Amino acid sequence: MDCTWGLDDTVNASDIPKALRCATRVARRAGSLLLRHLAAPKRIDLKAHHDIKLELDRRTQRLIERLLRREFPNVSVLGEEGNVGDPAAAWRWVVDPIDGTVNFTRGIPHACVSIALQRRLPGSSGWDGYESVVGVVWDPFLEEMWTARRGARAHLNGRVIAVSDTRQLRDAVVTLGFAKSAASVRRNLPVFSRLCSRVMKVRIMGSAALALAWTAAGRLDAYREEGICLWDIAAGGLILECAGGEFHREPLSQRFTYRLWATNGLLRGQLERAIKPSRRR
Repeated sequence: MDCTWGLDDTVNASDIPKALRCATRVARRAGSLLLRHLAAPKRIDLKAHHDIKLELDRRTQRLIERLLRREFPNVSVLGEEGNVGDPAAAWRWVVDPIDGTVNFTRGIPHACVSIALQRRLPGSSGWDGYESVVGVVWDPFLEEMWTARRGARAHLNGRVIAVSDTRQLRDAVVTLGFAKSAASVRRNLPVFSRLCSRVMKVRIMGSAALALAWTAAGRLDAYREEGICLWDIAAGGLILECAGGEFHREPLSQRFTYRLWATNGLLRGQLERAIKPSRRR
């Protein structure tokens, strides 16, 4: 066993290709539920001001948990709809069963399944001391499978992908996310206003995992959100990194929550300057 791969023998380096294949198969199975239910009536378990929880969210995560633990019974699962095992274990799956739930609820076919395998970094502690080693994002509506394994190239349906070469903010297509809290919305509205006059286009798509995957493939040039959750970005962030992009996250006070900058690796400085409030003289 390569001791650099983990803090115990739950997973080792030789298991990583198997884990990627497993996550890909499981994502497809979960995505079939989304595909069958896109146009069907949906049972809403919780409706908040900026968020919706479906019965199908929980059902899809239970399916994912069962299938992942069938092949990796000792690896815990941290998910948007709850946990199985210890989320602070040396190895963990990080799962979002439906990323883009509001889109999906309205029949908008822009949502996906996101699955990542993470390892705790040696010497680290706390909820943020992990890195993704496997990332899978499955869009069942476009039949696009985005995959990555740390140390290798990212792929879309088996083809290598790379970020854009956009170097000027005025030429960039940037996506923003508005997190669930009212405070986050208030903070992001000025960002949206400042960016609109400085970039080619701003898009608000409604799925963090797909925003990262699309940035990885050069469809978008950058993505920014404050208050985004780990399960939304764990897989897509690795895909972006393996496509040559920059995935920078800053942990916030709430557990598993971040301020996120994701770019093609060429635009972050310009973005930060563009959204910084101007000083009044």
